[in-house]
Amino acid sequence: MRSSYATSIISISLLLFITGLIGLLIINAKKLSDHVKENIGFNIIINEDAREADIIRLQKNIDAADYVKSTRFITPEAAAREMEEMLGEDFISHLGYNPLQPSIEVFLYANYANPDSITVIEQELEKFPEIEEVHYQRSLVHLVNENVRTISIILLLFSGLLLLITLTLINNTIRLSVYARRFIINTMQLVGATSGFIRKPFLYKSIMHGIYAALLANGLLIGVIYAAEKEFGGILSLQDLQTTGILLLLVGVLGVIINLISTYIAVNRFLHLKTDDLYY
Repeated sequence: MRSSYATSIISISLLLFITGLIGLLIINAKKLSDHVKENIGFNIIINEDAREADIIRLQKNIDAADYVKSTRFITPEAAAREMEEMLGEDFISHLGYNPLQPSIEVFLYANYANPDSITVIEQELEKFPEIEEVHYQRSLVHLVNENVRTISIILLLFSGLLLLITLTLINNTIRLSVYARRFIINTMQLVGATSGFIRKPFLYKSIMHGIYAALLANGLLIGVIYAAEKEFGGILSLQDLQTTGILLLLVGVLGVIINLISTYIAVNRFLHLKTDDLYY
């Protein structure tokens, strides 16, 4: 009997672990897509005759906007150095002057990093007299958003299918566990035990098994997060206590609820079977 309990707990914990991995995948896929979107910036080209005080005031105004995550002022000299590193040669020595203008690089929050929002933002920014042009790669922004949307749909469909398979396997594991004790249920009925009295120890054990399985699954999940943190720091992290805590709590609650419901259904099934049917 103890071996049967241990097998059931381990099986359920592994299935809960898979469910937790699905949750991790969904949560961090959103983080990854936001990370990609928030690194798509656009450049604001400043007029050559703009004064330094006007540029500073402009940057502060842009920083104060709800859609702006961060900005970076790039002087003509800094832009020339970046261009030189990209080209691998000193183009200023060939031209005899620096043709680059001062600019402000703007990074948006993920919710605003889409073609429609950027178009509206571009129209607002062009009203400032210090701004000559707003430059960004429209095709890149469109491509990133389309790919993120496609990957999200595929991920949700795959996760839903995997979750359904996991729930089915947990239910079957519990049904087999109750099936092994069907004769005990029948014996208790023969001596006059009520349905509620028979269910009680099974439901109590199901709750305890759900807790044990959830603790084991959560331990494995923490190990996976810890290992992934070293490889993908900033995306997966144990320091994000709120998200990690909610995920671990959901795995625990799911383990208890699934065990409880599946056990209740399985016990009820054998409560209504005739004695002859127990042998099939």
